[in-house]
Amino acid sequence: MGFGSYDESEQETQERDEDENAEAVSVHENEHDGEVKFESDMSTEGLVDKLDKIKDTDDEDDD
Repeated sequence: MGFGSYDESEQETQERDEDENAEAVSVHENEHDGEVKFESDMSTEGLVDKLDKIKDTDDEDDD
């Protein structure tokens, strides 16, 4: 057989080691509608200024 080809008869007889009685995993099990809070003495403007300085420093490091 060439590259990428397969024998379809082999696909029909594949065995799986899956436990048919296993419970499904719920991706919504740990969801919650919470809120995030943090305390800071800095104003929003001060935080934005600090972020701008960090970005400027990162830009200088990339050069």
